Amino acid sequence: MTKAIPRIGSRKNGRRIQKGVIHVQASFNNTIVTVTDVIGRVVSWSSAGTCGFRGTRRGTPFAAQTAAGNAIRTAVDQGLQRAEVMIKGPGLGRDAALRAIRRSGILLSFVRDVTPMPHNGCRPPKKRQVAVSTRTLQWKCVESRTDSKRLYYGRFVLSPLMKGQADTIGIAMRKALLGEIEGTCITRAKSEKVSHEYSTIVGIEESVHEILMNLKEIVLRSNLYGTRDASICVRGPKYVTAQDIISPPSVELVDTTQHIANLTEPIHLCIELKIERDRGYRMKSPNNYQDGSYPIDAVSMPVRNANHSIHSYGSENEKQEILFLEIWTNGSLTPKEALREASRTLIDLFIPFLDAEEEDIHFYLEDNQNRFTVSFFTFHDRLANLRKNKKGIALKCIFIDQSELPSRTYNCLKRSNIHTLLDLLNNSQEDLMRIEHLRIEDVKQILDILQKHFAIYLPKNKF
Repeated sequence: MTKAIPRIGSRKNGRRIQKGVIHVQASFNNTIVTVTDVIGRVVSWSSAGTCGFRGTRRGTPFAAQTAAGNAIRTAVDQGLQRAEVMIKGPGLGRDAALRAIRRSGILLSFVRDVTPMPHNGCRPPKKRQVAVSTRTLQWKCVESRTDSKRLYYGRFVLSPLMKGQADTIGIAMRKALLGEIEGTCITRAKSEKVSHEYSTIVGIEESVHEILMNLKEIVLRSNLYGTRDASICVRGPKYVTAQDIISPPSVELVDTTQHIANLTEPIHLCIELKIERDRGYRMKSPNNYQDGSYPIDAVSMPVRNANHSIHSYGSENEKQEILFLEIWTNGSLTPKEALREASRTLIDLFIPFLDAEEEDIHFYLEDNQNRFTVSFFTFHDRLANLRKNKKGIALKCIFIDQSELPSRTYNCLKRSNIHTLLDLLNNSQEDLMRIEHLRIEDVKQILDILQKHFAIYLPKNKF
Protein backbone atom coordinates (compact mmCIF):
# COMPACT_ATOMS: atom_id res chain seq x y z
CA MET A 1 0.00 0.00 0.00
CA THR A 2 1.05 3.59 -0.58
CA LYS A 3 0.94 6.26 2.08
CA ALA A 4 -1.47 9.01 1.06
CA ILE A 5 0.31 12.35 0.74
CA PRO A 6 -1.54 15.64 0.00
CA ARG A 7 -1.31 16.10 -3.76
CA ILE A 8 0.67 19.30 -4.16
CA GLY A 9 0.25 19.15 -7.93
CA SER A 10 -3.43 18.22 -8.05
CA ARG A 11 -5.86 19.49 -10.67
CA LYS A 12 -7.71 21.48 -8.00
CA ASN A 13 -4.69 23.71 -7.53
CA GLY A 14 -4.03 23.92 -11.29
CA ARG A 15 -0.53 22.48 -10.91
CA ARG A 16 0.91 19.16 -11.98
CA ILE A 17 4.28 17.63 -11.19
CA GLN A 18 6.24 16.88 -14.37
CA LYS A 19 9.70 16.35 -12.91
CA GLY A 20 10.76 14.84 -9.60
CA VAL A 21 13.32 12.81 -7.68
CA ILE A 22 12.88 9.11 -6.72
CA HIS A 23 14.78 8.07 -3.59
CA VAL A 24 15.35 4.32 -3.06
CA GLN A 25 16.70 3.25 0.35
CA ALA A 26 17.42 -0.49 0.32
CA SER A 27 18.58 -2.04 3.57
CA PHE A 28 18.87 -5.75 4.44
CA ASN A 29 15.52 -5.66 6.30
CA ASN A 30 13.37 -3.24 4.27
CA THR A 31 13.14 -1.17 1.06
CA ILE A 32 11.67 2.35 1.17
CA VAL A 33 10.81 4.29 -2.03
CA THR A 34 10.03 8.02 -1.77
CA VAL A 35 9.03 10.34 -4.65
CA THR A 36 9.58 14.10 -4.24
CA ASP A 37 9.41 17.15 -6.50
CA VAL A 38 12.54 19.12 -7.45
CA ILE A 39 12.17 21.31 -4.34
CA GLY A 40 12.09 18.30 -2.00
CA ARG A 41 8.41 18.11 -1.10
CA VAL A 42 7.15 14.52 -0.79
CA VAL A 43 4.61 13.41 -3.40
CA SER A 44 4.22 9.76 -2.37
CA TRP A 45 6.13 6.99 -0.62
CA SER A 46 5.88 3.28 0.03
CA SER A 47 7.87 0.51 1.69
CA ALA A 48 7.95 -3.27 1.79
CA GLY A 49 6.46 -3.20 5.29
CA THR A 50 3.47 -1.01 4.32
CA CYS A 51 2.82 -3.34 1.34
CA GLY A 52 2.10 -6.24 3.72
CA PHE A 53 5.44 -8.06 3.79
CA ARG A 54 6.58 -9.31 7.18
CA GLY A 55 9.80 -10.66 8.65
CA THR A 56 12.62 -11.56 6.30
CA ARG A 57 10.34 -11.16 3.28
CA ARG A 58 10.62 -7.37 3.59
CA GLY A 59 14.21 -7.50 2.29
CA THR A 60 13.42 -9.59 -0.83
CA PRO A 61 13.60 -8.18 -4.40
CA PHE A 62 9.90 -8.92 -4.93
CA ALA A 63 8.96 -6.76 -1.94
CA ALA A 64 11.14 -3.92 -3.27
CA GLN A 65 9.54 -4.22 -6.71
CA THR A 66 6.05 -4.01 -5.19
CA ALA A 67 6.92 -0.98 -3.03
CA ALA A 68 8.45 0.88 -6.00
CA GLY A 69 5.45 0.18 -8.21
CA ASN A 70 3.00 1.47 -5.60
CA ALA A 71 4.96 4.68 -4.94
CA ILE A 72 5.44 5.52 -8.60
CA ARG A 73 1.85 4.76 -9.56
CA THR A 74 0.63 7.55 -7.29
CA ALA A 75 3.22 9.99 -8.66
CA VAL A 76 2.38 9.17 -12.29
CA ASP A 77 -1.27 9.95 -11.57
CA GLN A 78 -0.14 13.46 -10.59
CA GLY A 79 1.64 13.98 -13.92
CA LEU A 80 5.21 12.81 -13.21
CA GLN A 81 7.05 12.34 -16.52
CA ARG A 82 10.77 12.79 -15.81
CA ALA A 83 12.75 11.93 -12.71
CA GLU A 84 16.18 11.52 -11.20
CA VAL A 85 16.92 8.38 -9.16
CA MET A 86 18.97 8.32 -5.96
CA ILE A 87 19.79 4.80 -4.68
CA LYS A 88 21.17 4.26 -1.19
CA GLY A 89 21.92 1.12 0.74
CA PRO A 90 23.38 -2.37 0.15
CA GLY A 91 20.09 -4.32 0.25
CA LEU A 92 18.88 -6.91 -2.25
CA GLY A 93 15.94 -4.77 -3.35
CA ARG A 94 17.90 -1.94 -4.97
CA ASP A 95 18.14 -3.55 -8.44
CA ALA A 96 14.54 -4.80 -8.36
CA ALA A 97 13.27 -1.33 -7.45
CA LEU A 98 15.27 0.22 -10.30
CA ARG A 99 13.79 -2.29 -12.77
CA ALA A 100 10.29 -1.40 -11.61
CA ILE A 101 11.04 2.30 -12.10
CA ARG A 102 12.28 1.73 -15.66
CA ARG A 103 9.17 -0.30 -16.55
CA SER A 104 6.88 2.52 -15.35
CA GLY A 105 7.64 4.61 -18.47
CA ILE A 106 9.16 7.57 -16.60
CA LEU A 107 12.06 9.27 -18.45
CA LEU A 108 15.12 9.03 -16.19
CA SER A 109 17.65 11.90 -16.31
CA PHE A 110 20.29 10.00 -14.38
CA VAL A 111 20.71 7.30 -11.73
CA ARG A 112 23.10 8.04 -8.90
CA ASP A 113 24.35 5.73 -6.12
CA VAL A 114 24.64 7.80 -2.91
CA THR A 115 25.60 4.90 -0.61
CA PRO A 116 28.32 6.15 1.79
CA MET A 117 31.61 4.30 1.65
CA PRO A 118 32.80 2.79 4.96
CA HIS A 119 36.06 4.15 6.40
CA ASN A 120 39.01 1.98 7.37
CA GLY A 121 38.38 0.17 10.65
CA CYS A 122 37.44 2.06 13.80
CA ARG A 123 39.35 5.23 12.96
CA PRO A 124 37.28 8.34 12.26
CA PRO A 125 36.81 9.29 8.60
CA LYS A 126 39.16 11.85 7.12
CA LYS A 127 37.94 15.41 6.80
CA ARG A 128 36.51 16.00 3.37
CA GLN A 129 38.49 18.38 1.18
CA VAL A 130 36.70 20.83 -1.06
CA ALA A 131 37.52 19.88 -4.63
CA VAL A 132 37.40 22.50 -7.36
CA SER A 133 35.14 21.42 -10.19
CA THR A 134 36.91 21.28 -13.54
CA ARG A 135 33.74 20.69 -15.52
CA THR A 136 32.98 23.23 -18.22
CA LEU A 137 29.69 25.11 -18.37
CA GLN A 138 27.05 23.46 -20.52
CA TRP A 139 23.70 24.78 -21.67
CA LYS A 140 20.71 23.01 -23.15
CA CYS A 141 17.23 23.85 -24.43
CA VAL A 142 14.94 21.72 -22.25
CA GLU A 143 11.64 23.00 -23.64
CA SER A 144 10.60 24.74 -26.85
CA ARG A 145 7.13 25.38 -28.21
CA THR A 146 5.19 27.65 -30.57
CA ASP A 147 1.98 28.89 -28.96
CA SER A 148 1.06 31.03 -32.00
CA LYS A 149 2.73 32.80 -34.92
CA ARG A 150 3.45 35.76 -32.63
CA LEU A 151 4.38 33.88 -29.46
CA TYR A 152 7.35 31.52 -29.13
CA TYR A 153 8.55 30.02 -25.85
CA GLY A 154 11.87 28.47 -24.88
CA ARG A 155 13.36 27.23 -21.61
CA PHE A 156 17.12 26.85 -21.23
CA VAL A 157 19.39 25.50 -18.51
CA LEU A 158 23.02 26.42 -17.75
CA SER A 159 25.17 24.44 -15.28
CA PRO A 160 27.23 23.83 -13.21
CA LEU A 161 27.71 27.28 -11.66
CA MET A 162 29.33 28.28 -8.40
CA LYS A 163 27.27 29.92 -5.69
CA GLY A 164 26.20 33.42 -6.76
CA GLN A 165 27.15 33.09 -10.42
CA ALA A 166 23.65 32.09 -11.59
CA ASP A 167 22.12 35.33 -10.27
CA THR A 168 24.86 37.43 -11.92
CA ILE A 169 24.37 35.79 -15.31
CA GLY A 170 20.57 35.69 -15.05
CA ILE A 171 20.18 39.43 -14.31
CA ALA A 172 22.58 40.44 -17.10
CA MET A 173 20.95 38.11 -19.65
CA ARG A 174 17.45 39.32 -18.79
CA LYS A 175 18.41 42.98 -19.25
CA ALA A 176 20.18 42.20 -22.54
CA LEU A 177 17.23 40.17 -23.83
CA LEU A 178 14.69 42.89 -23.06
CA GLY A 179 16.68 45.99 -23.97
CA GLU A 180 19.60 45.23 -26.28
CA ILE A 181 18.19 43.07 -29.09
CA GLU A 182 17.19 44.93 -32.25
CA GLY A 183 13.83 44.52 -33.96
CA THR A 184 11.96 45.85 -37.01
CA CYS A 185 8.65 47.70 -36.82
CA ILE A 186 6.47 50.31 -38.56
CA THR A 187 7.31 53.80 -37.27
CA ARG A 188 5.27 56.15 -39.49
CA ALA A 189 2.07 56.11 -41.59
CA LYS A 190 0.68 58.62 -44.09
CA SER A 191 -2.63 58.89 -45.95
CA GLU A 192 -4.04 61.79 -47.99
CA LYS A 193 -7.61 61.33 -46.76
CA VAL A 194 -6.71 61.84 -43.09
CA SER A 195 -7.13 65.30 -41.58
CA HIS A 196 -5.87 64.42 -38.10
CA GLU A 197 -4.99 61.35 -36.04
CA TYR A 198 -8.35 61.04 -34.28
CA SER A 199 -10.56 61.49 -37.34
CA THR A 200 -12.74 58.86 -39.00
CA ILE A 201 -13.05 57.84 -42.65
CA VAL A 202 -16.42 57.11 -44.21
CA GLY A 203 -16.63 53.44 -45.15
CA ILE A 204 -14.11 52.21 -42.56
CA GLU A 205 -15.22 50.75 -39.24
CA GLU A 206 -12.04 51.73 -37.37
CA SER A 207 -10.89 55.26 -36.66
CA VAL A 208 -7.48 56.49 -37.81
CA HIS A 209 -6.12 56.06 -34.27
CA GLU A 210 -7.30 52.43 -34.17
CA ILE A 211 -5.66 51.74 -37.55
CA LEU A 212 -2.38 53.18 -36.25
CA MET A 213 -2.61 50.94 -33.19
CA ASN A 214 -3.19 47.90 -35.42
CA LEU A 215 -0.14 48.84 -37.52
CA LYS A 216 1.87 49.06 -34.31
CA GLU A 217 1.06 45.40 -33.53
CA ILE A 218 2.39 44.07 -36.85
CA VAL A 219 5.48 41.89 -36.36
CA LEU A 220 8.23 42.08 -39.00
CA ARG A 221 11.41 40.07 -39.52
CA SER A 222 14.41 41.59 -41.35
CA ASN A 223 18.12 42.41 -41.19
CA LEU A 224 17.81 45.84 -42.78
CA TYR A 225 19.50 49.02 -41.53
CA GLY A 226 18.04 52.43 -42.19
CA THR A 227 14.53 53.34 -43.28
CA ARG A 228 12.51 51.38 -45.84
CA ASP A 229 9.23 52.27 -47.54
CA ALA A 230 6.12 50.10 -47.65
CA SER A 231 2.51 50.72 -48.61
CA ILE A 232 -1.07 49.49 -48.44
CA CYS A 233 -3.35 50.12 -51.43
CA VAL A 234 -6.71 48.27 -51.42
CA ARG A 235 -10.30 48.81 -52.54
CA GLY A 236 -13.33 47.92 -50.45
CA PRO A 237 -15.37 46.27 -49.33
CA LYS A 238 -12.51 44.25 -47.90
CA TYR A 239 -11.08 42.95 -44.64
CA VAL A 240 -7.58 44.47 -44.64
CA THR A 241 -4.85 42.36 -43.01
CA ALA A 242 -1.07 42.41 -42.88
CA GLN A 243 -1.03 40.34 -46.07
CA ASP A 244 -2.08 43.47 -48.01
CA ILE A 245 1.15 45.31 -47.08
CA ILE A 246 3.48 45.76 -50.05
CA SER A 247 6.89 45.50 -48.35
CA PRO A 248 10.47 45.44 -49.68
CA PRO A 249 12.05 42.01 -50.32
CA SER A 250 14.27 42.30 -47.24
CA VAL A 251 11.24 42.51 -44.91
CA GLU A 252 9.14 39.48 -44.00
CA LEU A 253 5.73 39.49 -42.32
CA VAL A 254 5.50 37.07 -39.40
CA ASP A 255 1.70 36.87 -39.20
CA THR A 256 -0.11 37.76 -42.44
CA THR A 257 -3.55 37.35 -40.84
CA GLN A 258 -3.07 40.26 -38.46
CA HIS A 259 -6.02 42.69 -38.64
CA ILE A 260 -5.57 46.30 -39.80
CA ALA A 261 -8.99 47.67 -40.88
CA ASN A 262 -12.40 46.66 -42.25
CA LEU A 263 -13.66 48.47 -45.37
CA THR A 264 -17.46 48.31 -45.58
CA GLU A 265 -17.95 50.43 -48.73
CA PRO A 266 -16.31 50.50 -52.21
CA ILE A 267 -13.64 53.06 -51.36
CA HIS A 268 -9.89 53.21 -51.93
CA LEU A 269 -7.51 53.08 -48.96
CA CYS A 270 -3.87 54.00 -49.60
CA ILE A 271 -1.39 54.23 -46.71
CA GLU A 272 2.33 54.92 -47.03
CA LEU A 273 4.45 53.27 -44.33
CA LYS A 274 7.99 53.72 -42.98
CA ILE A 275 9.82 50.67 -41.62
CA GLU A 276 12.88 50.99 -39.35
CA ARG A 277 15.13 48.72 -37.32
CA ASP A 278 16.01 49.79 -33.78
CA ARG A 279 16.11 48.51 -30.22
CA GLY A 280 13.98 49.19 -27.16
CA TYR A 281 10.87 51.37 -27.04
CA ARG A 282 10.66 54.79 -28.68
CA MET A 283 7.65 56.92 -27.80
CA LYS A 284 6.29 59.23 -30.49
CA SER A 285 6.82 62.95 -29.98
CA PRO A 286 3.86 65.37 -30.33
CA ASN A 287 6.05 67.59 -32.56
CA ASN A 288 7.10 64.74 -34.84
CA TYR A 289 4.43 65.21 -37.54
CA GLN A 290 6.00 65.64 -40.98
CA ASP A 291 4.36 66.03 -44.41
CA GLY A 292 0.98 64.88 -43.12
CA SER A 293 2.39 61.59 -41.79
CA TYR A 294 1.73 60.30 -38.29
CA PRO A 295 4.37 58.69 -36.05
CA ILE A 296 3.72 55.33 -34.38
CA ASP A 297 5.16 54.23 -31.05
CA ALA A 298 8.09 52.04 -32.09
CA VAL A 299 8.28 48.80 -30.11
CA SER A 300 11.51 47.25 -31.42
CA MET A 301 11.60 44.47 -28.83
CA PRO A 302 11.52 40.93 -30.24
CA VAL A 303 11.58 39.50 -26.70
CA ARG A 304 8.23 39.89 -24.96
CA ASN A 305 9.31 38.59 -21.59
CA ALA A 306 12.28 36.89 -19.93
CA ASN A 307 12.56 35.23 -16.52
CA HIS A 308 15.34 33.42 -14.71
CA SER A 309 15.27 31.02 -11.77
CA ILE A 310 17.99 29.27 -9.77
CA HIS A 311 18.17 25.73 -8.39
CA SER A 312 20.85 25.03 -5.77
CA TYR A 313 22.21 21.60 -4.90
CA GLY A 314 25.12 20.04 -3.05
CA SER A 315 26.39 20.46 0.50
CA GLU A 316 27.13 23.76 2.23
CA ASN A 317 30.84 23.57 1.40
CA GLU A 318 30.34 22.49 -2.23
CA LYS A 319 27.10 24.22 -3.15
CA GLN A 320 26.49 24.60 -6.89
CA GLU A 321 23.71 26.24 -8.87
CA ILE A 322 21.71 25.62 -12.03
CA LEU A 323 20.37 28.61 -13.98
CA PHE A 324 17.02 28.31 -15.78
CA LEU A 325 16.12 30.93 -18.41
CA GLU A 326 12.61 31.35 -19.83
CA ILE A 327 12.21 33.45 -22.99
CA TRP A 328 9.06 34.53 -24.84
CA THR A 329 9.48 36.16 -28.29
CA ASN A 330 7.06 37.74 -30.79
CA GLY A 331 7.97 35.36 -33.64
CA SER A 332 10.54 37.55 -35.42
CA LEU A 333 13.21 35.62 -33.51
CA THR A 334 13.18 32.20 -31.92
CA PRO A 335 14.12 32.06 -28.22
CA LYS A 336 17.40 30.33 -29.13
CA GLU A 337 18.30 33.09 -31.62
CA ALA A 338 17.43 35.73 -29.02
CA LEU A 339 19.68 34.02 -26.46
CA ARG A 340 22.61 33.97 -28.88
CA GLU A 341 22.05 37.61 -29.89
CA ALA A 342 21.95 38.76 -26.26
CA SER A 343 25.13 36.80 -25.49
CA ARG A 344 26.96 38.43 -28.42
CA THR A 345 25.82 41.86 -27.26
CA LEU A 346 27.16 41.31 -23.74
CA ILE A 347 30.48 40.05 -25.11
CA ASP A 348 30.82 43.16 -27.31
CA LEU A 349 30.15 45.40 -24.31
CA PHE A 350 32.90 43.81 -22.21
CA ILE A 351 35.58 43.46 -24.90
CA PRO A 352 36.99 47.00 -24.29
CA PHE A 353 37.82 46.06 -20.69
CA LEU A 354 39.97 43.18 -21.94
CA ASP A 355 42.05 45.11 -24.47
CA ALA A 356 41.98 48.79 -23.56
CA GLU A 357 44.65 50.33 -21.35
CA GLU A 358 43.66 51.52 -17.90
CA GLU A 359 42.83 55.21 -17.78
CA ASP A 360 44.29 57.62 -15.22
CA ILE A 361 41.39 59.26 -13.40
CA HIS A 362 42.14 62.88 -12.42
CA PHE A 363 40.20 64.70 -9.73
CA TYR A 364 40.19 68.48 -9.69
CA LEU A 365 38.23 71.04 -7.68
CA GLU A 366 36.33 73.72 -9.56
CA ASP A 367 36.83 77.33 -8.49
CA ASN A 368 33.23 78.46 -8.22
CA GLN A 369 31.52 75.23 -7.18
CA ASN A 370 32.42 73.07 -4.22
CA ARG A 371 32.35 69.70 -5.99
CA PHE A 372 34.69 67.29 -7.75
CA THR A 373 34.65 66.49 -11.46
CA VAL A 374 36.05 63.27 -12.90
CA SER A 375 37.68 63.09 -16.32
CA PHE A 376 37.55 59.48 -17.56
CA PHE A 377 38.60 59.82 -21.21
CA THR A 378 41.51 62.16 -21.94
CA PHE A 379 41.33 62.15 -25.72
CA HIS A 380 43.70 65.09 -26.23
CA ASP A 381 46.36 63.43 -24.06
CA ARG A 382 46.02 60.29 -26.13
CA LEU A 383 46.40 62.31 -29.32
CA ALA A 384 49.58 63.93 -27.99
CA ASN A 385 50.97 60.50 -27.17
CA LEU A 386 50.00 59.33 -30.64
CA ARG A 387 52.04 62.09 -32.29
CA LYS A 388 55.05 61.08 -30.21
CA ASN A 389 54.58 57.36 -30.83
CA LYS A 390 54.65 56.46 -34.52
CA LYS A 391 53.54 52.88 -33.95
CA GLY A 392 49.94 53.88 -33.31
CA ILE A 393 49.59 51.95 -30.07
CA ALA A 394 47.18 54.53 -28.63
CA LEU A 395 44.84 54.23 -31.59
CA LYS A 396 44.53 50.48 -31.03
CA CYS A 397 43.24 51.13 -27.52
CA ILE A 398 40.48 53.56 -28.53
CA PHE A 399 37.37 51.63 -29.57
CA ILE A 400 34.70 53.18 -31.78
CA ASP A 401 32.03 52.68 -29.09
CA GLN A 402 33.81 55.39 -27.06
CA SER A 403 33.18 57.97 -29.80
CA GLU A 404 29.47 58.58 -29.07
CA LEU A 405 28.35 57.16 -32.42
CA PRO A 406 24.69 56.22 -32.94
CA SER A 407 23.94 52.54 -32.53
CA ARG A 408 23.06 52.06 -36.21
CA THR A 409 26.32 53.66 -37.41
CA TYR A 410 28.27 51.70 -34.80
CA ASN A 411 26.75 48.41 -36.01
CA CYS A 412 27.53 49.20 -39.67
CA LEU A 413 31.19 49.82 -38.80
CA LYS A 414 31.37 46.67 -36.67
CA ARG A 415 30.01 44.56 -39.53
CA SER A 416 32.83 45.92 -41.73
CA ASN A 417 35.45 44.80 -39.13
CA ILE A 418 36.12 48.37 -37.95
CA HIS A 419 36.51 48.07 -34.19
CA THR A 420 39.15 50.64 -33.17
CA LEU A 421 40.10 54.17 -34.19
CA LEU A 422 43.13 52.76 -36.00
CA ASP A 423 40.84 50.59 -38.15
CA LEU A 424 38.74 53.64 -38.95
CA LEU A 425 41.73 55.78 -40.00
CA ASN A 426 42.86 53.06 -42.40
CA ASN A 427 39.81 53.94 -44.51
CA SER A 428 39.08 57.07 -46.52
CA GLN A 429 35.78 58.91 -46.89
CA GLU A 430 35.25 57.09 -50.16
CA ASP A 431 35.73 53.72 -48.41
CA LEU A 432 33.14 54.63 -45.77
CA MET A 433 30.62 55.52 -48.47
CA ARG A 434 30.95 51.99 -49.86
CA ILE A 435 29.93 50.40 -46.54
CA GLU A 436 26.50 48.83 -46.77
CA HIS A 437 23.62 50.73 -45.09
CA LEU A 438 25.88 53.72 -44.25
CA ARG A 439 24.39 57.02 -45.43
CA ILE A 440 26.04 60.35 -46.31
CA GLU A 441 24.70 61.86 -43.07
CA ASP A 442 26.36 59.07 -41.09
CA VAL A 443 29.72 59.66 -42.77
CA LYS A 444 29.48 63.39 -42.01
CA GLN A 445 28.71 62.60 -38.38
CA ILE A 446 31.78 60.30 -38.18
CA LEU A 447 33.98 63.07 -39.63
CA ASP A 448 32.60 65.62 -37.14
CA ILE A 449 33.28 63.33 -34.17
CA LEU A 450 36.84 62.60 -35.37
CA GLN A 451 37.54 66.32 -35.71
CA LYS A 452 35.87 67.26 -32.42
CA HIS A 453 37.33 64.63 -30.08
CA PHE A 454 40.56 63.63 -31.81
CA ALA A 455 41.41 66.58 -34.10
CA ILE A 456 41.86 64.10 -36.97
CA TYR A 457 40.79 64.71 -40.55
CA LEU A 458 39.90 61.75 -42.72
CA PRO A 459 41.09 62.09 -46.37
CA LYS A 460 38.62 61.76 -49.21
CA ASN A 461 40.73 59.25 -51.15
CA LYS A 462 43.61 56.94 -50.32
CA PHE A 463 46.95 58.14 -51.58
